[in-house]
Amino acid sequence: MTRPPRRSDPRRRVSKKAPSAAAAVADAGRIFKISQAARLVGVKPYVLRFWETQFPILRPAHTQSKHRVYRERDVELLKLVKRLLHNERFTIEGAKRRLKELGIDRNSDKPIPADTGSKSQQAPEIGAEKRGGEIKHTLAEIRRDLESLHKLLED
Repeated sequence: MTRPPRRSDPRRRVSKKAPSAAAAVADAGRIFKISQAARLVGVKPYVLRFWETQFPILRPAHTQSKHRVYRERDVELLKLVKRLLHNERFTIEGAKRRLKELGIDRNSDKPIPADTGSKSQQAPEIGAEKRGGEIKHTLAEIRRDLESLHKLLED
């Protein structure tokens, strides 16, 4: 037995709810569910949830049913956090400090840097040549001392 198609009831009320968080986020660009964002970043969804507890800048919007939705900027921030933690081997505290140094906060519209410019990739500091010369001199002294000790032990 087949059922007849359901007819719309003209007396039925159409609810006019306030726009959801997802609709508000949609105005800011493409939105992603947590599983989609996790796939884009290259981690599991539980990692994103953990990062939210550790990094105050990571606060995705929530739908009325409390599902997380991430904007494109959120995904870029997540990629930056992953790069700091996984590639550049920062601790969580170190990554927080680095984000603060970069001037990235939750309300900032500052572009997310593609390269965080860790110390090993930056140009040497002023005066580094002078310190390098001092180090070479100290190493030369140590070498002379070791060679004289080696001579004493051979005799």
